[in-house]
Amino acid sequence: MTDFSEDIEKALEVLRNGGTILYPTDTVWGLGCDATNPEAVDKIFALKQRPPQKSCILLLADRRDLLQYVTALDLSVFEYLENVTKPTTVIYPDVTGVAENLISEDGTVAFRVVDEPFCKHLIKRFRKPIVSTSANISGAPTPANFGEIGPEIRNGVDYTVGYRQDDNSIREPSAIVRWSADGDHIVIRS
Repeated sequence: MTDFSEDIEKALEVLRNGGTILYPTDTVWGLGCDATNPEAVDKIFALKQRPPQKSCILLLADRRDLLQYVTALDLSVFEYLENVTKPTTVIYPDVTGVAENLISEDGTVAFRVVDEPFCKHLIKRFRKPIVSTSANISGAPTPANFGEIGPEIRNGVDYTVGYRQDDNSIREPSAIVRWSADGDHIVIRS
């Protein structure tokens, strides 16, 4: 495994100080910040030129972390997540403990539990969810790898992770599922 410890330390410092990062996720490269810091979230919206009412995904390191942020969690979601074959983001109702400007008008937030080693390690060390939104200006195509990320995004963050920049694999966004407190769910993007 590639050593990414220096990237972890630098990214943690930026996140703890309310800054923004450009980093590899289990899907596409993402723009990230502390998901509990509304000012940091505003920086992401400004950089993406994205309207605040359009929500972002929050990344967690472990499925159990959902219990801390989703107040009416239907536990059958754990079985569902164990049986999916690709990274899956789940939209949950009744969320607590995150920046208010991340909560949609309908009271929901989208979380994804990551498996990617760098991301998982960063979130575990940070001990809070990290925002993840594709590394592009709102409305532009989602970059499939680091080489496709535009200069306005690369130059607009406080720290860019070096790990996986030379990985030219084509990566796709996650599947998205809307989950209700009683276990009903709807696949929004497969």
